[in-house]
Amino acid sequence: MSSTWAVAVVTAALRNLLQTTVPALDTVLSDLSVTTRTPDVARKTVTGASLNLFLFGTAVNAGWRNQDPPRTRPGESATPPLALNLHYLVTAYGRDDTDQDAVSHRALGAAMSVLHDHSVLSPDELTGALANSDVAGQPERVRITPLPLTTDDLSKLWTAFQTNLRVSAAYEVTVVLIDSHNPADAALPVLNRGNNDDGVQTVLGAAAALTALVPPRSQAAAVQGQPVVVTGSNLTAVDTVIRFTSMWRPLPPEQPLPPVEVAPTPGTQPGQLVVVPPDLGIDPFAWGHWMPGFYTAAAVTRTPGRPAVLSNAVAFALAPAVTLTPHAPATVSVGGTATLTCSPRIGDGQDVVVLCDSIPATATVTNPSPGDPGYSSTPSTVTFAVPDLPAGLHTVRLRVDGVDSIPVLFTGAVPAFDPAQQVNIT
Repeated sequence: MSSTWAVAVVTAALRNLLQTTVPALDTVLSDLSVTTRTPDVARKTVTGASLNLFLFGTAVNAGWRNQDPPRTRPGESATPPLALNLHYLVTAYGRDDTDQDAVSHRALGAAMSVLHDHSVLSPDELTGALANSDVAGQPERVRITPLPLTTDDLSKLWTAFQTNLRVSAAYEVTVVLIDSHNPADAALPVLNRGNNDDGVQTVLGAAAALTALVPPRSQAAAVQGQPVVVTGSNLTAVDTVIRFTSMWRPLPPEQPLPPVEVAPTPGTQPGQLVVVPPDLGIDPFAWGHWMPGFYTAAAVTRTPGRPAVLSNAVAFALAPAVTLTPHAPATVSVGGTATLTCSPRIGDGQDVVVLCDSIPATATVTNPSPGDPGYSSTPSTVTFAVPDLPAGLHTVRLRVDGVDSIPVLFTGAVPAFDPAQQVNIT
């Protein structure tokens, strides 16, 4: 194919073709000049009969644009060449000494006859126009075809040239291929197709489809250690785990939480599963892999010898588990401060709000340092200023990234507020 000289090569080849062929057809045009100027300056320094060849537009060739690049082997990828259609305007002029419109008409007729009979530019013509251009080596020949233009189209063109309209003929020259400068990507040979060279594996049957993760008593969120019901279709506990991915985006230099996979058990209803986010008091691993807030949950089924199958993702809210210190209920004077612990730990950059009844309070979060003793099991500490509320018991909730702690106990005959999450204002 060719370099960026390709357009100039085609223009020069067309000019040479007209310059050498048209005078041979008509002796009256023996003094013919062929220029490649804009129409407004086509006659400057030219007094005899002339033809002006003007490139007035280009268009991308849709057919070649969607073709694989030439000389690309199967399995390789490369950028296709720039494929262009060139639009030319051929305008004829007579002699200036007398009224020579007839001469211009003869010149135009001869030019159109040449382009009609010579509809393909040969490799020799392209090479002779400009050496070392490589246009002659492209796989597609350069063809010349008439380009119909209405009188309105011609009027708009000549108005843009800001000169008087002359009778002209338009042609499309196609296709000109310009090599891409992006390197091709030649992949190494394939040594095996999957494990044991067993090729592509196809898994038949529908994947699990999750509908929701339902916390106990259909609450808005669940705390760690509580069973959560997984609802959906095509659910099975065999070879399946529930993958929890935190939506928390940490501040540097903190790292995002890695996804956590928890094995479910069969539910009480057909087609249901039960999953329990690990209790921090039982599973020390959970301290570094959970934070309060929102998660996405998906079912991952790994059947031995087959690819893993991933379900859709649904939302899950993990509530912070909080306790006011030093005792329950904590007694605080008006305008004082109170402290609560939160597990799992709160991440840097999480949005934290303390609510006393329904009144927000300013809060400060403190986390242990990685080198502190007992770091792996030490919760976050949240200190807040008690708002101006009437004396008496007030329920405290901690809201982390929009997920509230659960201040209710369900151990009695009727639900009751948890004394460990209440302050007694005196």
